Parts: sequence; structure tokens; C-alpha cells
Amino acid sequence: MKKEDKILLGHGSGGKLSHELISRLFVKHFQNPWLDKQTDSAILKIQDENIAFTTDSYVVDPIFFPGGNIGKLAICGTVNDLAVAGAVPLYISAGFIIEEGFSFSDLEAIVKSMAEEAKRAGVKIVTGDTKVVNRGKCDKLFINTAGVGSIENKNAHIGEGSLIRPGDQIIINGFVGDHGMAVLAAREELNIRSDITSDCASLSTLINNILHSTDGITFMRDATRGGVATVLAELAGKRQVGIHIEEDSIPVRPQVRSFCELLGFDPMYVANEGKVLIIARKETAGEILKILHRDELGREARIIGHITSDHPGRAWVQTSIGGKRILDMLAGEQLPRIC
Repeated sequence: MKKEDKILLGHGSGGKLSHELISRLFVKHFQNPWLDKQTDSAILKIQDENIAFTTDSYVVDPIFFPGGNIGKLAICGTVNDLAVAGAVPLYISAGFIIEEGFSFSDLEAIVKSMAEEAKRAGVKIVTGDTKVVNRGKCDKLFINTAGVGSIENKNAHIGEGSLIRPGDQIIINGFVGDHGMAVLAAREELNIRSDITSDCASLSTLINNILHSTDGITFMRDATRGGVATVLAELAGKRQVGIHIEEDSIPVRPQVRSFCELLGFDPMYVANEGKVLIIARKETAGEILKILHRDELGREARIIGHITSDHPGRAWVQTSIGGKRILDMLAGEQLPRIC
């Protein structure tokens, strides 16, 4: 990335360009041991206690979509970034950048949904900020959040995946691609009708139940921008392990698959907002599935692959027709303004 290059939409995709921007600019200039780990939540020690700390911004278009809105998305996204790090989410901040002329009733509906989702997730919105900018200087509403949670020492490794080893099983808690396709279908310029609903949901209770039942989890990550494929490709490269995925095991709703085929998308790269990838010891995977299946957000959970000593640094998919293909990080911007 040369200095004279321009920032592209792809730099916010969560894929290759995003990783390049982060590593060659932000990590370069902000370098410190916590940031260098490049996890969704930083694990910090204050006196004798560990906390998880995360931040995110939400610019989804449209701001209301089937299954949620930008406010619910902001709470779920922040809660999930803490939960997949192995933390118990506790507190959230909320900053609003509002375009002049934005509907007060729409803003109230969004704020109300944030309060309701925070209550469901067991977190408190404890501080925030509001800015209003001139008409045309912001697209209706942007929200920035930060989240803080407590984390036990035994879970501090989960966000990094430092204990992953061959034989570990890869689990996902349900159907992939729902959020990205729901948001895309809601865009008026496409004039597409669909019954697809976003999977936007807080996963803290689901994850907490697993963490209290087993110590066998070696990695978790929510598959948001860039989808499942980007998370797995990044993990394989970072930890220098091989990843083997069975395409037939990946749960995709028929209507999502059809929509993806119509528009030329791969569901593995489509954003989710209520899906967690869990990597766990083989001997604990069965128990984890039982726990997931007891929760509404994990009814369709299944094992989709495993960690292998073969092809270190690469994630591979065994296709339904018997071939293999490499899973790489998302290149460019597949779906702009998706979260």
C-alpha cells in the first residue's frame, strides 16, 4: 500500500485490504503488545483483574432491515466481540453521529431497540456522545460503541487461538449468510423481494453456557465482515495450522443459497451478526453441540471441519463434488455498508 494510494471501500471489508491497512498503517504507528495481537477484544490487566475491551462503528445501509436496525446491530456486535474473547460483557458506550434532518421518531425507535437488546444481553449502556452534522455530511446515522467485560485467566487465550492444535473440531452455531443477504435485499435500488431475516443477536448467554461447561475451547470468533471464510483463512495464516472444512456440513438456508447464486456471492464470505465459530478439543465437541442445541441460537449448530497438520497456513474446503478449493480472505468489497 503506497502512500499516494486512496482509501477504497474494500479497506473496510474485513478482508485482505482491511488487514493490509491495519498492519501497514495502524499497527505500525500505534504499535504495542496489546494491539499487536490484533484480536477483536484487547485483554488488559488492571491491578489483579483481567478485562476485555473492544470498540466498533456501525454504518449499515439501510439502517432498518428485516430482523433489526443499526441500534440493535451496534449492541449485538459489541456484546459478541466481548463474548467470543471469552469475556462476560458488562458495560457499553454509545456515540451517535446524526445527520441534520434525521427523523426523531426513527432515532427513538433505534435507541429503544438498543435499550431492549442491552437488557437481553445483560449489559449497561453507561456513557456516550452525540454529534449532529450538516445535511449531506453523514448518511442519516452512524453509531460508535465501546464495550468492557470481565474475563477469567483460563479464558484469556481464546481470542488469540494460541492453544489450537491438530484434531481440534470446528463448530458453527447455525446458518450462515442470513445477515448480509437480508441487508442487501432491503436496499431499495435492487427492487428485490425476499423473506430472509438477519441473524442479528447477542450470543453472550449462549457462549457463557459453553464456557461454564467445558475448558476445551481453543478459539472463538464471530463471523461478521468477510464471513466464515475470512475468519478461517486469517486464523490458518496467523497460527500456521491447516484447516479442513466439509462444504456439505456448512448450514445455509435454501433461500440464502438461491439469492447468493442469483447475485454471484459465496455464502462463506457473506456477513453474519449472530454466528460464532468455535474451535474445541475433539473430546469436548460433542458436549458443546449438546449445549448449543438446547439454545434457540444454536439449534442448527454442527461440526463443519477440523484443524490438521497438513497444509499449514492454509484453509481448504472439501467440495460437494469431491474436489478441493482454497479458502482465502475476502479480496475487495463484496457487500459495502453491511454492518
